[in-house]
Amino acid sequence: MTRHIFVTGGVVSSLGKGLTSASIGMLLERRGLTVRMQKLDPYINVDPGTMSPYQHGEVYVLDDGSETDLDLGHYERFTSSPLNRDSNYTTGQIYQTVIEKERRGEYLGRTVQVVPHITDEIKASIRRLAAPDVDVVITELGGTIGDIEGLPFLEAIRQIPLDIGKEKCLFIHLTLVPYLKAAREAKTKPTQHSVQQLRTIGIQPDILVCRTERPIGREHTDKIALFCNVEKRAVIEEVDKEYSIYEVPMGLVEHKLDELIIEKLGMEAGQLQLDDYRELIHRIRNPRHEVTIAVVGKYIEHRDAYKSIYESLDHAGFQHSTRIIAKRIEAEDLERQGAEALLKGVDGVLIPGGFGMRGVEGKIQAARYARENNVPYFGICLGMQVAVIEFARNVMGLQDANSSEFDGDTQHPVICLLEEQVGMVEKGGTMRLGSQPCVLAEGSNSLQAYGTVEINERHRHRYEFNPQYREQYIHAGMAPVGTSPDGGLVEIVEVTDHPWYVAVQYHPEFKSQPNKPHPLFTGFIGAALHQRQTRPKQLV
Repeated sequence: MTRHIFVTGGVVSSLGKGLTSASIGMLLERRGLTVRMQKLDPYINVDPGTMSPYQHGEVYVLDDGSETDLDLGHYERFTSSPLNRDSNYTTGQIYQTVIEKERRGEYLGRTVQVVPHITDEIKASIRRLAAPDVDVVITELGGTIGDIEGLPFLEAIRQIPLDIGKEKCLFIHLTLVPYLKAAREAKTKPTQHSVQQLRTIGIQPDILVCRTERPIGREHTDKIALFCNVEKRAVIEEVDKEYSIYEVPMGLVEHKLDELIIEKLGMEAGQLQLDDYRELIHRIRNPRHEVTIAVVGKYIEHRDAYKSIYESLDHAGFQHSTRIIAKRIEAEDLERQGAEALLKGVDGVLIPGGFGMRGVEGKIQAARYARENNVPYFGICLGMQVAVIEFARNVMGLQDANSSEFDGDTQHPVICLLEEQVGMVEKGGTMRLGSQPCVLAEGSNSLQAYGTVEINERHRHRYEFNPQYREQYIHAGMAPVGTSPDGGLVEIVEVTDHPWYVAVQYHPEFKSQPNKPHPLFTGFIGAALHQRQTRPKQLV
């Protein structure tokens, strides 16, 4: 029967529950177990699709088109667990489902309440991932213990051991052990209070994972164990990593967390297989090269807004034994200061996705700078659209060229809405979402990177390349080298007389892993590395 692991967090938010959950999943998989991953988010939004990146970070898109929490990116980067819409539930989704059932009369006139109706729906969402071929379901609860909106989820997971047996469930609580410089010691009281709140709800954690800036020592872990009613060996120290987040699983292995989990759940598992992962960590710690990539966006201040972009750049860097220096450039700053001032000397330019016209002209300047100076360019989603607009204006002579998203009256809407989307009002779920097929053209940089003619990539956008201008672009030197199988939609464009200028309508960053980097990111970093190595020394 499927076992369940529940991961909660206390003291402060942003402790890294998703990263810890993903690391646990990876270790269990590498012991031969089948794992499924899940995130439960307490916010009332139905999904993060309409939330500002400043509020929530990036929206992570799955193959089935689900718009999900960014922690699912960690799950896919660390594990091979297949994810779908059952892998992420929000309070909004749970309440929406319950209300729809009430409207249909499925509760037969009963008063609908948080307990049992909301909690039953939460438990049902967890049970959907349990299957005869699944050994462990890891469910991460968003938010922090003490948040009022998280109470229904905590009540639901409290009930699950009563339903299926305590021996089949494991509670892991992640907390912060702060170090006070003035006192020159770590403080365990916040962890004690956090566990006390959990126990008040009726949940006794089996394992504590303690985040800390520096090692806290046996004296403090023993104290935590005593006051939190947890075995001494079940207090796991998780010290901040010096080089990379991908070192986290190795730290957990040092404390034998994988062995402890398997023992407590009464499972049989194989030996831990980590030889290839240790080799990866060696490459991460010992890069031979270095490149600087300018990431030009409109949410630069919030690193999580482009989380998968930065991770994918790092993955490609691992492949090339290259340290990536991401030069984060606010698009509006580029508008004010000019491309030459902010981009001179970079080895590559990447423009990620986004919505709205703020900063678009700065991104267009960045695309032009990369094209005219033979700097490797990688445009993703909006990054493709601004490349298309820039090329139309400055190469094809269509000075008014724009996207109909930014200028509804433009005479040359080189980027426009799909016909079936015209007239849509609601924002949520109205885009082209999820995995879509694409066919690549012979002789393209994209085909060279992928090594196969047919690919599938994840989308999240509304506006498309306008097919009316297709022939003009081809004659001017921007080739549509990737299209939908029927040829109707342009997925990839390349500037033919440029060393590496690739722009894609989809989001390749959602399919990159540390030991299996995405081909286009690998190609881009390879081109940037070549750019740096061949540039005159005085410009490096």
